[in-house]
Amino acid sequence: QVQLVESGGGLVQPGGSLRLSCAAPGRIFRFNTMGWYRQGPGEERELVAGISNDGLTNYATSVKGRFTISRDNAKNTVTLQMNSLKPEDTAVYYCNAGRALTGLRVGMDYWGKGTLVTVSS
Repeated sequence: QVQLVESGGGLVQPGGSLRLSCAAPGRIFRFNTMGWYRQGPGEERELVAGISNDGLTNYATSVKGRFTISRDNAKNTVTLQMNSLKPEDTAVYYCNAGRALTGLRVGMDYWGKGTLVTVSS
């Protein structure tokens, strides 16, 4: 069973920053687009940001200019740097391997268990 392991969630005040990381097995990481998704209370899971294995990125409109996704191909990790956080960013954030940059399922579809991000004063 493929394991994606997220870390870095927590409680932060509005305007603050958090950095999420996701580690994946190399055989999965190397050949797949990696993405971060989130699911807020009572909401459906949505794409936050994605990065292809050759570095192309895509962001949800709501996070453009605030969040940055990156990948370290040597360490098989993908990172989401979140700045200027807002209460509406509160959600469980999930790491994904395999979906397209648009969030469309195109084949393999691996998920982490999620990490909670709470933005509140």
